[in-house]
Formats: sequence, structure tokens, C-alpha cells
Amino acid sequence: MSISYKKLWKLLIDKEMMKKDLQREAGISWASVTKMSKGEVVGTEILMKVCKTLHCDIGDIVEFIEDDNTENND
Repeated sequence: MSISYKKLWKLLIDKEMMKKDLQREAGISWASVTKMSKGEVVGTEILMKVCKTLHCDIGDIVEFIEDDNTENND
């Protein structure tokens, strides 16, 4: 399973914000923004700060993508 932040980037466009604006207003490090840009996992605290800044829910910025080659071993 992988993570997608496409919803976050679309939301930033809708709000006419740049990544550097989000970084500054949310009080998160540039490293965290870079991780999200690369589709890497960041901590829940980071996501909470982003949601608080953008006045949204976590489902509005993050999406989990099922990998094609992942077997379901429930």
C-alpha cells in the first residue's frame, strides 16, 4: 500500500497557496513537505498541523493506494 498526497496539492491550488506557504503557516519543516512531495510517509502530527492550517479533514489531503502486486493476507 502506498500513500498519495494529490488531494493536498489540489487543495493548495484551490486555496492559491504554494508549498512554502503551507510549510510556514503550518509550522512544519521543509523536509516534511519534501517527503510529502515524494509520496513518502510523514507523522500524524504533521498531517494534523496541515489539516488545522487548511481547515480540513485528513481524508481531504491523504489517500491510500492499494498496490497491484500486494496480496491480501487477512
